[in-house]
Amino acid sequence: MKKELFGLSLIELQELLVAAGLKKFRAAQVYQWLYQKSVTAFDQMRNLSKADIAILEANFTLLPQQLKILREQVSQDDLTRKVLLEFPDGNSVETVLMRHDYGYSVCVSSQVGCDMGCAFCASGLSGCIRNLTAAEILAQVYIFNSMLVGEGKQVSRIVVMGSGEPMLNFDAVIGALQFLHRENTLYMSYRNMTISTCGIIPGIEKLTQLGLPINLAISLHAAEPELRTELMPVNKGFPFQDVIQAAEAYVGYTGRQVTYEYILIAGKNDSPVAAELLANHLRFKHASVNLIPANPVPEKGFERPSKKVVEAFLKVLQKHKINATVRREMGKDIDAACGQSCAPGLPKSSRTESSALSVTKTDISYKVRRFVNVRYQ
Repeated sequence: MKKELFGLSLIELQELLVAAGLKKFRAAQVYQWLYQKSVTAFDQMRNLSKADIAILEANFTLLPQQLKILREQVSQDDLTRKVLLEFPDGNSVETVLMRHDYGYSVCVSSQVGCDMGCAFCASGLSGCIRNLTAAEILAQVYIFNSMLVGEGKQVSRIVVMGSGEPMLNFDAVIGALQFLHRENTLYMSYRNMTISTCGIIPGIEKLTQLGLPINLAISLHAAEPELRTELMPVNKGFPFQDVIQAAEAYVGYTGRQVTYEYILIAGKNDSPVAAELLANHLRFKHASVNLIPANPVPEKGFERPSKKVVEAFLKVLQKHKINATVRREMGKDIDAACGQSCAPGLPKSSRTESSALSVTKTDISYKVRRFVNVRYQ
């Protein structure tokens, strides 16, 4: 059986290539082609001999070459590109490339589907099938980077905001980010990386202990316990007040300001009273608020508030000296905006035992405990 090379360290790559009969220095050449030049086909690595290429093709695979682009969509303004990627096992995820005036960012998925059951999000419609590997997360970046290198450009930012809860796949997510930070890959700054979580406190604590200056974003979406539990069942296991406390500890350890994401849903959480509650909880915190007018997810039935309502909510926060902005919307016309990421047609046969149970408001705290192995009193 062929062995997968993509995502390995240089040392691991050297060991495999030498064992296959190649010279040790070939590993450095292959590594450079893969991660600095974004070339993911052996026969395009021009400083390799035909004999060496034949050995590589006979013994090894490269994940990006095995991915199938089932669907590709480009926004009307040409600033956002979304692809539906199918992995070799038949599971699929969506990933998004966004062009900004300061460079290119990729929004990656961390799981196939999601078990958090947030009421406003399309990612959890099929539940969680499985975690992605670090290599599968990396491949989402390099698929787009290979499109950019011909123009002399590269991906400079990554946001882990696609389908899945990153903190429930902590090791793979952090492994992928650390890989991208290496000098002999994209050498991406940790300050250009963002992890978004719905508030898995053990994951936030683990990230704090690492001490890496990665940007942390918290999906909050309500500052009233019952409403947040309705919108985000995870609140039963990790109340938002405790999440904010954990986020403040992260700030104290890393010096990085935390961003609180707040989706505004018409008639649900967009009132001036809701804004006052949010301001009360975030006052004197080293934090900013990113307001996100709800994007259309037909399966959920939520509506977007009017521009006037959004502006009124923003003014309340600003009145209380809360640093707040309204997110610039990208990719809405191709369902690539916040909350719209969803990979239809996921094969149910791949669902693991740990994610096979349906997620409801009554079992979410149990499922979260089970995933992160946290004991509650």
